[in-house]
Amino acid sequence: MSAAFYICLLFLCLQTNAVGAELAPPENVTIITLNTNYTLSWDWDQSSTKNHTVNFTTQYVAKYKLKSKKKNLIWSTVCEETSHRSCDLTKLNLYYLGIYVLRVRANVNGRLSDWTLKEFCPDKDAAVGPPSKVDLSPAGSDLDIFITDPLTSTNSSMKDHHPELYYHILYWERSGDRQPLRTQMLTSSANMVTLPNLKAWTWYCVSIQSCYDFYNKSSSFTSPHCMQTEGVIPWWQILGYFLVSLVSCFVVMLLLLFGFFWFVKTLKATLYPSIQLAPHFQYLYDSPGSDIPHLLIPDSDSDLLCDKVTVCPEPLVLEIHEPPPEVLPAPPLSLEPDSSGRHSRQDSSGSGDSGVYSTGGSSSLRQSNSNQSSAGAEDCEQGHFDLQQMKMQDMAPRPKTQLLITDEGIVDMCV
Repeated sequence: MSAAFYICLLFLCLQTNAVGAELAPPENVTIITLNTNYTLSWDWDQSSTKNHTVNFTTQYVAKYKLKSKKKNLIWSTVCEETSHRSCDLTKLNLYYLGIYVLRVRANVNGRLSDWTLKEFCPDKDAAVGPPSKVDLSPAGSDLDIFITDPLTSTNSSMKDHHPELYYHILYWERSGDRQPLRTQMLTSSANMVTLPNLKAWTWYCVSIQSCYDFYNKSSSFTSPHCMQTEGVIPWWQILGYFLVSLVSCFVVMLLLLFGFFWFVKTLKATLYPSIQLAPHFQYLYDSPGSDIPHLLIPDSDSDLLCDKVTVCPEPLVLEIHEPPPEVLPAPPLSLEPDSSGRHSRQDSSGSGDSGVYSTGGSSSLRQSNSNQSSAGAEDCEQGHFDLQQMKMQDMAPRPKTQLLITDEGIVDMCV
């Protein structure tokens, strides 16, 4: 009886090991799609493997090959022994109208699970995305909408796969609090749509959805795009714009002219200052090659000694002319001596040039000499008059001598 007991115990242990060797396959295998982007994902219970590392392998094959009678069916591997719980199928560039079978299994330290199969048809199962781009443009009081088709993974239009693709255009008037007042729907398969019967100078918002009726596909709506419509501009607004632009141009021109004249004035004042040196001092800053003499600069060790310098005007040149002797007429004999003598003296004193007379020229001469000798030239003036007196004394003993001074100061003297 003991032998039978041991046999039963051994059989039970072998059965337990065989059950423990089996791995649960991945669960909840799904495909996440958008246009032609496909990703296979699954779930895995980590508690069944405790702390062991789990790797997954993903393969695919066209469904029509499964019906083939060939025994050696070749599956194409996409992701091999990866720890991720997803596998990207976009790079396979699957035929959009084809049907494929996908499978995935787990591997834990060499123990393999069963394959989990998933059938996939892009045309039927792949979701359609919203328009890739939406632009708005005002057309007077209307609004033009430019729609860009959903794009595939190779940046081509989804209309290549769904020619019957169209759009639901939802638009509404935006209020001050950004809440829609009343939404309206417009359906079109064109890429450029004009929204009619809109109010002028009003904000409208647009949201668009892609649709495909054969498999009842529809995308999510795009985010709202808002634009203000236009209208006829009133004449007073046009006049206001014109006046503002005219005043702006005038102000700009004034500023430019003011800046130009200020620049020219500053440049002229810098290069040609208004304060100039006197002509007899300008040689101090002339170029070294100039013929005008320069002021000597004394050495630092020597002292510059200057004496008093007096500038005297050039003395006048006196010209003495001796007239020819004159024959005096004899007095009449019939006159009395006293009376004749008196008449003779009167005639000689009245008709002859026995006195010294000064004319306007002599006064102008003395005035000019006085003006020239002012400012510290008293010594020169005194010497000039002494010289004149000395020459007059030399002429005194000579009878009937006439003194003439030419130029502006002319003096006629007779002795």
